[in-house]
Amino acid sequence: MTYKADSYGHQFIKISPRNTTQTCHDYGFVMGTDDTEKLTLAGREWTCPNCGTRHIRDRNAAKNILDKGIAKLS
Repeated sequence: MTYKADSYGHQFIKISPRNTTQTCHDYGFVMGTDDTEKLTLAGREWTCPNCGTRHIRDRNAAKNILDKGIAKLS
């Protein structure tokens, strides 16, 4: 992946995918804490119990991954 990014003039940044699907992008709450159940692979959508935001699992993970990558650049 790094060489592909280099060949297109982009930077490839590795980040930990830990909890990217389980963390509310808007509030920061992590499912599986505070007496909530962790999401299963079958759960494609979920609602944050703290702020009420409805998330599509993959889209939420993508936003969290992007934020982690941007933070690494800083």
